[in-house]
Amino acid sequence: MLCLDDCTRWNSTYLMLDTAQNFERAFERFKEQDTNFRAELERGEGWPSVDDWDNVRNLRNFLEHFYEVTLRISDTSYVTSNSFFYELSEIDILLRDAQLNSNINFNVMAIKMKEKYDKYWVDIDKMNLLMFVACVLDPRQKLKYLEFALSEMSSSEKACEMMQKLKESLYELFDEYKPPLHSTCSQSSVPTHVSFGEPQQKMKGRMQALYKKRELEICGEDKTSELDKYLAEANEEFVEDFDILLWWKVNSPRFPTLSKIARDVLAIPISTVASEFAFSTGGRVLDQYKSSLTPKIIQVLVCTQDWIRKSSSQEDIKKIEEQIQELDKIENGLMQMGIFWRDEMDINEEY
Repeated sequence: MLCLDDCTRWNSTYLMLDTAQNFERAFERFKEQDTNFRAELERGEGWPSVDDWDNVRNLRNFLEHFYEVTLRISDTSYVTSNSFFYELSEIDILLRDAQLNSNINFNVMAIKMKEKYDKYWVDIDKMNLLMFVACVLDPRQKLKYLEFALSEMSSSEKACEMMQKLKESLYELFDEYKPPLHSTCSQSSVPTHVSFGEPQQKMKGRMQALYKKRELEICGEDKTSELDKYLAEANEEFVEDFDILLWWKVNSPRFPTLSKIARDVLAIPISTVASEFAFSTGGRVLDQYKSSLTPKIIQVLVCTQDWIRKSSSQEDIKKIEEQIQELDKIENGLMQMGIFWRDEMDINEEY
């Protein structure tokens, strides 16, 4: 169904263009057969030309990136904190490429969008450090990808400073989660003194037991920590269906302390869209069947709904809701009939 651009909805421009491009032939037929439609458009900018439809498709493809990114980072059914910086770096590259577009309109739009982007994200020192920690805990990225991305998005000096700050914070965080040394050694202690009267099974592995005891005595001197081993390993491949929670579950025996850090950090939602949506009534007013309402009408509907609920009894509200549901059913039925007749006209025209 066709919808209008609405300044109160962040995704309305993309949805309008995404829907409109499917009705290119319908616009052409209206221009040929409906004189009122032609006269209405002639009072404005005129009917869409071939170049206009090319611009619609180009702009729609451009806005699709932002639409999909917003959906990905605002979802609540999977982990999002580890992918936020990755999505941010992709947007940075997209806007820089769009600034070099030969189309003047696209170029001007991209410059304005880049200015807005730089207002919040150009200074990496002002970014939340926990966002970088989550990026490091993603085995596909770690410090290697993060250092490269920061150097591409800002100066090399700032990138080096941020990486040094991040490494110090990582080791401090790791020390906070690391179990005390004495508890680790006491839990892993191995008896090495066995009497000659003991069975043969207890006499086996004396040298291994002595070696393990020696290692536990000097375990605090091991310079290669669990964090160092994790960072030194090769990064995992970038695949779309990568399950980071499953990876940490499988590798938790190898990285017990880091897995606890990942459990806490990756649980943090990166966006508040889901929680804010629970208190928003806009989505209940402007749905796919009422997507052509103007901002003023939406405001009137929301206010009227609020006034009815405050000034009416529960029985009156129930009756009004039933009437609204009946009207929605009638409206949906009329829409289905319109779609059916449109398809019939297309079939008849082809024959």
